[in-house]
Amino acid sequence: MDGTLVERYAAPVPRYTSYPTAPHFNAAISATTYGSWLRALPKGSAASLYVHIPYCDRLCWFCACHTKQTRRYDPVARYLTALNAEIATVAALCGSRLNIKAVHFGGGSPTMLTADDLILLGCRLREKFSFARDAEISVEIDPNDMDEPRFDALAAIGMTRASLGVQDFDERVQKTINREQSFEQTKAVVDAVRARGVRSVNLDMLYGLPHQTLDSIAATTEKLLSLRPDRIALFGYAHVPWLKKHQTMIDDALLPDAAARLEQSAAAMRLILEAGYEAVGMDHFALPGDSLAVAARAGTLRRNFQGYTTDQADALIGLGASSIGLLPHGYVQNMPATGEYERRVLAGGLATVRGFALSNADRMRGWVIERLMCDFAFSRCELLSRFGEAARAVIAEAELLAAGDRDGVFARSGNRFVVTERGKPFVRSIAAHFDAYLGQGTARHSVAV
Repeated sequence: MDGTLVERYAAPVPRYTSYPTAPHFNAAISATTYGSWLRALPKGSAASLYVHIPYCDRLCWFCACHTKQTRRYDPVARYLTALNAEIATVAALCGSRLNIKAVHFGGGSPTMLTADDLILLGCRLREKFSFARDAEISVEIDPNDMDEPRFDALAAIGMTRASLGVQDFDERVQKTINREQSFEQTKAVVDAVRARGVRSVNLDMLYGLPHQTLDSIAATTEKLLSLRPDRIALFGYAHVPWLKKHQTMIDDALLPDAAARLEQSAAAMRLILEAGYEAVGMDHFALPGDSLAVAARAGTLRRNFQGYTTDQADALIGLGASSIGLLPHGYVQNMPATGEYERRVLAGGLATVRGFALSNADRMRGWVIERLMCDFAFSRCELLSRFGEAARAVIAEAELLAAGDRDGVFARSGNRFVVTERGKPFVRSIAAHFDAYLGQGTARHSVAV
């Protein structure tokens, strides 16, 4: 690919797992606000839960999650007491009115919990909320945590999807990012969850890591494909040491440049597609029969803080320190610091410290950005149908962007505005043209490829 094109479109921009993005959340959205939003959810609302466990027993240096390392279980046990209190408080405000369609346990490392605590947490959620019979239960798994009791506990809480981070199987790369995890470990986990009836396995891998080469990316991809996961996420490493100090353990000089990152991504993508997977959005792949691939073909794919999803719920309820939720009114985020989070919820309150109340203009631009990120296109007629005359301003911006495009990355095609094949690797940069908040404030982002 033309190096000038890469340089032009590789500038740092958001990943658009929300709009507006989290750096624009503000303290005007308080626990009182969140409580009123929860109480206003209509009876029968479909909802999903995100449960955050912000602890790991090792700290991977590439990680950009809200987490902390601990070798002791005492802090985790205290945190679970607080989490149970928050679950009770939220459920008292809206639990009986919601129909829970999905639960995602994320981290950190949810599988750092003991088998007994995993089961107790799963039971607590089902006691306080009404679950749909076919609710999806997904869990992020660290293979280094796993033993037979934990596998049995995950089966007991009804896990339907296991998500494992592979990153890279090359030992040199693993040592450099402090994430040593053999292929054999990973395969053992995949085999164990499938043996317990889990119908979907998701594997994540990264490009753009130190010491990665086209050969190492290809070798990792081939090993990953041998496990035949139902879904694959191919993420570019987000190097943000100004936000995550532990990333300073990774030498900037060892990181590939934007052109090399794009080559690595293309090499992995080619192998994945040749193996019979379908591309989903900009960085996910799924077997043709998987619900994610079905949603992508149907135009019903969604995007949230967990990435691409089939989740069509009216509300996403975030539970735990730093968790982010989305309700029809807007976004809310809990206190990230675990000690202060625990103090607030154990006192019987909510832990909300910031958020964003959505305007119609925000919803409109958010819809355009989500469709670009999911479908690489949006419909002019559907935009007008959804948002009325206010949509004409965004349509005019799209017309100007298409008319001024000299790189062949964005065009108008009949009723639709589309990101071309040439433009797909740069979809984040194209979506950023419709972000009314970009450039406001001091937020910094990772590179766009």
